[in-house]
Amino acid sequence: MSLLFSRSKSIVTGKKDKRHMADATASPLKHFVTAKKKINGIFEQLGAYVQESATFLEETHKNGELDPVTTEEQVVEVKGYLSKVSGISEVLARRHMKVAFFGRTSNGKSTVINAMLWDKVLPSGIGHTTNCFLRVEGTDGHDAFLLTEGSEERKSVKTVNQLAHALHQDELLTAGSLVSVMWPNSKCPLLKDDLVLMDSPGIDVTTELDSWIDKFCLDADVFVLVANSESTLMQTEKQFFHKVNARLSRPNIFILNNRWDASASEPEYMEEVRRQHMERCTSFLVDELGVVDRAQASDRIFFVSAKEVLSARIQKAQGMPEGGGALAEGFQVRMFEFQNFERRFEECISQSAVKTKFEQHTVRAKQIAEEVRCIMDSVHVAAQEQRAYCLEMREDRQDHLGFIEKQLDLLSQDYKLKIKQIAEEVERQVSNAMAEEIRRLYVLVDDFQLDFHPSPVVIKVYKNELHRHIEEGLGRKMSERCSSSITTSLHTMQQEMIDGLKPLLPTSLRGQIDMLIPRQRFTLSYDLNCDKLCADFQEDIEFHFSLGWTMLVNRFLGPKSGRRALMGYSEQVPRPLPLTPANPSLPPLPQGSLTQEELMVSMVTGLASLTSRTSMGILVVGGVVWKAVGWRLIALSLGLYGLLYVYERLTWTTKAKERAFKRQFVEYAGEKLQLIVSYTGSNCSHQVQQELAGTFAQLCQQVDVTREDLEKEIAALNQKIEILDSLQSKAKLLRNKAGWLDSELNMFIHQYLQQSR
Repeated sequence: MSLLFSRSKSIVTGKKDKRHMADATASPLKHFVTAKKKINGIFEQLGAYVQESATFLEETHKNGELDPVTTEEQVVEVKGYLSKVSGISEVLARRHMKVAFFGRTSNGKSTVINAMLWDKVLPSGIGHTTNCFLRVEGTDGHDAFLLTEGSEERKSVKTVNQLAHALHQDELLTAGSLVSVMWPNSKCPLLKDDLVLMDSPGIDVTTELDSWIDKFCLDADVFVLVANSESTLMQTEKQFFHKVNARLSRPNIFILNNRWDASASEPEYMEEVRRQHMERCTSFLVDELGVVDRAQASDRIFFVSAKEVLSARIQKAQGMPEGGGALAEGFQVRMFEFQNFERRFEECISQSAVKTKFEQHTVRAKQIAEEVRCIMDSVHVAAQEQRAYCLEMREDRQDHLGFIEKQLDLLSQDYKLKIKQIAEEVERQVSNAMAEEIRRLYVLVDDFQLDFHPSPVVIKVYKNELHRHIEEGLGRKMSERCSSSITTSLHTMQQEMIDGLKPLLPTSLRGQIDMLIPRQRFTLSYDLNCDKLCADFQEDIEFHFSLGWTMLVNRFLGPKSGRRALMGYSEQVPRPLPLTPANPSLPPLPQGSLTQEELMVSMVTGLASLTSRTSMGILVVGGVVWKAVGWRLIALSLGLYGLLYVYERLTWTTKAKERAFKRQFVEYAGEKLQLIVSYTGSNCSHQVQQELAGTFAQLCQQVDVTREDLEKEIAALNQKIEILDSLQSKAKLLRNKAGWLDSELNMFIHQYLQQSR
């Protein structure tokens, strides 16, 4: 049991030692892998942040309820950042470091890759030229396979010859095609670090350099120009890398002068040729491309023989001596040069890959985060200022609304009292004027001129015209006496109301008050309705002798007593009498009253009845009078009495009848009009009150519109303040997010980029 335990312990200890050794010998490229994962996460968060900010700014800019707190330029700017972050994220999403090998045909590009991989992975040598782009990357499986562009079919290959045969048998492959060579990581340790090596056809066999760059070079981290040391750099090679340099910012370029073993045949010219190559390559990198300075150029230019290195490494892998076989003189120097290239290459990858791949993007991310943060800060400040302005405006509107309501209540009470006073004054003035005009009604009636005739038809027409004349005349007289002062008082009161309520209206409406409240010419209407008022007037234009018995009784006893006295003599007369009294001072007689002639008949009949009883008494009295005054005086009196009767009878003409008619009408109409004096005054007072109340109601309506506008404005300001509160909180949150992203980027810089320097 103890033996088993100790054996297990030794196994665990052995595993730990191997793990520590593996960590100690870990490739520096793993630093790039962790940095890439970290920066990808940051850019994913940055993309979500910029997307959220762009959506927020666009919604805020399109919000018509707010005054501008963002500008269209800011919206466009942040949307531009969104596309930039998306583009950078796509670049950062690459899974591998990529090294692209370029050069002319048969310069040994594939051989250099094989030498770096310590195995013949790609076809090379006599009779083999790369006819398409070959992407060599590691796979965790144990079998190698091919993936052609646009196909997921895995083509199994076990040897280099099978690979070469497969590439040459595929007639669809062109110089611009891509074939991925998936080689087991267990066979090539360099591929374990997610490094991709891209082999290419000769750049001298095609004119589609631009499409090559777009398709295969934009995501390359390092370019290796494999040149032929037996010739100088050709213009084709320079032109290609000029195009690469124009599309990428300061690409990492190494130049390998391959086949340097040929210089061993002429050792006397070796240093001179090396110097010339070094000067030309340095000039190309420094002066023409500007990708490095002169101090760094020597670490980017190497003189190697890839074929010798590949042969030596294969022999070493097979357990044979590294320098065995027919190798040219100076092999160890060239081997050291190749190893120096690899060392510099790995140093470039391990020390500056993270910097060259991520530093510019990190700096750009910090700039984007800072610029978006500044925009959010400006939105926050603008929203805060606008919110403060809205609060101030709301308070001002609320104060104004309170002032309007309070002032309107005070003015309403004041104007109601004044309108009541004016209405009472109008009623008093109209009543007095009408009473005065009624007293002078006879003048108006005397002014009436129309042909008069006692016939009923003519009298009816005469009455109608007289009614119209009285209606118009009284209305005109009343208007002359009252309308001017009443209208002046009314207009003064209207102007006072306008002046009092005008400050409660908006400034824009104060100058339009006359159009909003049109004041028509006010005219009092004195609706007397004389035709209806005097419809029951019955004239009495029959002849009545002034010294007749009826007239004398009425004159001495009064109208009512005389009527009762006269009615006592005869109550048997059935015919009706006119309702209008003969004497204007008498009231209308009721139906069944007696005329003067009928009274005389009654008196004669009464006297006849008395004769039988007192005939002797009368004769005695008559004798006494006869004796006292004499018959001449009696005859003279009777003659004068008769002459007066004849005179009055002869002068009872149509004119006399018309005068009697007018006199009776004046008496009758005067009494009737007196009954409506109070009503007419109240009617005119009501008209004035209605006019003033209407004006005040129109003014109050405009004030109510102002109040409604203020209430709507206050409600809109409340809603606007709520939106601004939400907007302000959102802008603050996004501003703080930018600060958090900046701290994340600073941490990345400290952890990865500063350590890479």
